[in-house]
Amino acid sequence: MASRVPELIDALTAQLAPDPALAEVVVVDGPEINETDAPDWLIVGWSGDPDGDFQAAQTLGGWSDLATGREEQLQVTVAAIATRGDTDIRAARIRVYEISARLEALLRADPSVGLRSLEVAIEASQLVQEQTDKGAQATLLLTVAGRAFT
Repeated sequence: MASRVPELIDALTAQLAPDPALAEVVVVDGPEINETDAPDWLIVGWSGDPDGDFQAAQTLGGWSDLATGREEQLQVTVAAIATRGDTDIRAARIRVYEISARLEALLRADPSVGLRSLEVAIEASQLVQEQTDKGAQATLLLTVAGRAFT
């Protein structure tokens, strides 16, 4: 089965990583083994939960035309994470929304992310706030959803 998910994850990661507004944010493709204690992350294709199910994307497909191809409805998980060295949850929450705003700006400017026959946007979000041993942490789980043709 052909899917557009791999190229969408690649395109999102490639376009977000060099964003100057994310210079202080670690932008990665899925779960990554990394020795950094960076406080801010933008993870394409993973929720950031090491105890989670590691689901990166979900698709639903159907034929758009028997002769030419298929339509794919797709959803990719993106996690923005902001961790502080103190207990200021408000500051962590504000920061996580600043990080996610860069993804939103990218998708508003080009819903195709430079890919032919694809259109996506942020469809849903879920804010998780907690106090950890590293301080206040806010995680904003984003669902980048849309449709593509293969």
